Amino acid sequence: MKQFISVNDVRKIDTLILSALAYKANPFSDRSLGANKRIGCLFLNPSMRTRLSTQIAAQNLGMECIVFNVGQEGWALEFEDEAIMSGNTVEHVRDAAPILGNYFDILAIRTFPSLKNREDDYSELYIKQFIKYAGIPVVSLESATLHPLQSLTDIITITEEIQNSNPDRYRDKNQRPKIVLTWAPHVKPLPQCVANSFAQWVNAWGRCDFVITHPEDYELSDEFTNGATILHNQEEALKDADFVYVKNWSTYNDYGKIYTNDPKWQLKKKRWAVTNNAKVMHCLPVRRNVELSDEILDGEMSIVTQQASNRVWAAQAVLAEILRRNA
Repeated sequence: MKQFISVNDVRKIDTLILSALAYKANPFSDRSLGANKRIGCLFLNPSMRTRLSTQIAAQNLGMECIVFNVGQEGWALEFEDEAIMSGNTVEHVRDAAPILGNYFDILAIRTFPSLKNREDDYSELYIKQFIKYAGIPVVSLESATLHPLQSLTDIITITEEIQNSNPDRYRDKNQRPKIVLTWAPHVKPLPQCVANSFAQWVNAWGRCDFVITHPEDYELSDEFTNGATILHNQEEALKDADFVYVKNWSTYNDYGKIYTNDPKWQLKKKRWAVTNNAKVMHCLPVRRNVELSDEILDGEMSIVTQQASNRVWAAQAVLAEILRRNA
């Protein structure tokens, strides 16, 4: 693995899953792999789980991790090539990135979309410019359109749950797990990153029946959802589901808007009852009793804490793969 920006950088998803679960069982088994290596984590927007889990993963591998909050601690960066820098930006990524490439062995970047201009956001300019100029492996800690570490974590968690429950059931191709990604209400427009990425990874993984449900006008890009069944009736979508992933996203076509906040789309126990005793997932943070009800989040069906905890092992598997390739 040269870098980790999307599922397209992964040769075999199942191999990465097995690596992550092996690290969960024995976190320090490769403590010398990252000895005398440094990872720089650059945050252009806030983070809690992504930041902490990546730091822990790096330390488990013996790496030194340095975190830098670009907006608060550094100069405002310019990303456009041939820009006339007479405005608020002070330093060009073309000057900063090669220096960071000399400081670190791996560079991890977290960016965020503006939700104002779809063409700009979906160009992924920020992370592409770091890849172009840094000269070292780059790991996405979330970009304008994707969140690959979260999605790998999600697949790891689903795999773990299948192994711990009834693995024989899913060995038959006619008994594959049904995974549902459902839109949920929110108080403000959110990016499509997590939903895009989850759809991309589940489709690439291909070991399930995958359904996406959302109100009309909340379609995601076909680039990520192609292969999934799309339904606008949540109850129909949830029927016999084994896993339900709850997430809000704003509109894609009329970019970055909220068209509805219909509370009927909030997952409650009454609607969960049509599932196959599904496990419920969310990437966190979650707006309680807006996106998900307390009775779901605190109930036996929720694997949200397990899911978030697995972020460490997803990051550790990715970093180890990159370290081995660049040894």
